[in-house]
Amino acid sequence: MPFYHKLGKIPPKRHTQFRKPDGSLYSEELFGTVGFDGMYSNIYHENRPTQVKEIKKQYHVAPKIARANNMESLKLKGFDVKPENDYLDSRKTVLTNSDCSIILAAPQQSLKNYFYKNTDADELLFIHKGSGKLRTFLGNLDFKYGDYLLVPRGVIYQIDFDTEDNRLLIVESRNPIYTPKRYRNWFGQLLEHSPFCERDIRKPQELETHNEKGEFLVKVKKQDDIFEMVYAKHPFDVVGYDGYNFPYALSIHDFEPITGRIHQPPPVHQTFETSAMVICSFVPRLFDYHPNSIPAPYNHSNIDSDEVLYYVDGDFMSRNDIKPGYITLHPAGIVHGPHPGAAERSIGKTETEELAVMVDTFKPLQVTEDGLKLSDGTYYQSWLEKE
Repeated sequence: MPFYHKLGKIPPKRHTQFRKPDGSLYSEELFGTVGFDGMYSNIYHENRPTQVKEIKKQYHVAPKIARANNMESLKLKGFDVKPENDYLDSRKTVLTNSDCSIILAAPQQSLKNYFYKNTDADELLFIHKGSGKLRTFLGNLDFKYGDYLLVPRGVIYQIDFDTEDNRLLIVESRNPIYTPKRYRNWFGQLLEHSPFCERDIRKPQELETHNEKGEFLVKVKKQDDIFEMVYAKHPFDVVGYDGYNFPYALSIHDFEPITGRIHQPPPVHQTFETSAMVICSFVPRLFDYHPNSIPAPYNHSNIDSDEVLYYVDGDFMSRNDIKPGYITLHPAGIVHGPHPGAAERSIGKTETEELAVMVDTFKPLQVTEDGLKLSDGTYYQSWLEKE
């Protein structure tokens, strides 16, 4: 997200002496992306952030692929993912390609016994059920139902959950996640016609600073392996930072829908983008108000992208037999559209209360074994007319 943020104590000039009260130096870190060409922050630590005492073990966590080449429209019953205590164990990749992974998780316990760091991917966590606090070395963010939490790659974090009933949709992106460029001016500011603005985005305001020696387990993900690394200093030892690279939160409830006299295409719902996919938010809104409008979406061909819809809440007027937590996949290359009867039912309706997250990927998605277990097996036939 291209805007500036400052938190904690920093020196007047970067790359200069910044001393502690005892006269010793704080340790500066450049936390950057895309080489030296992307967004970055300058971070100041109590201790050198490079002190690793031990690498305990390494193990592979890549999902097992059930269908490397899929042309079947699928409906996955996401809430059939069983809750698990451990945060990382609870994360089940259901769809994946070389650019991203779509993950469902139902963690029952907070991530407190270790820290987590994903070095390969930005993580976008959507909170379907639950509330709590995301704790990072760049500050903390409270979260609740409907929040997107954007965690840039390389951020070390933990999560505190308030209850055991938590449901998350997680999108791992191997390309940086940004706000849509068509909603930004050449300075990076969100424009007047953007469906959200900077004041809707919650930046970290609470900075934990620990100055402790010991053994701190950090599970680091790299190329689908987890490395268990023991740090000699507490990872949350940051006294201050400034820059453009930090975690933030945005509520789907703060997304202001764009409506029109006739049906608006999915790009008006776009919330995030990468070079390889887009992420959209479908929220309660007024339906189309042309006197002859058909509010249900028209049939359309996915020629260049796979479409994934994660249903959160409300009445999904274009679909039959859809419940919260379901995921539908409409693969590139085939036509899809409203279910039989949906177009007729939508005529005359003035508004919708649907809430959903859509992920459109430009490369085909592979279906994992965990994903296929959730499939109802007959969704691709659900457009057949009854004889």
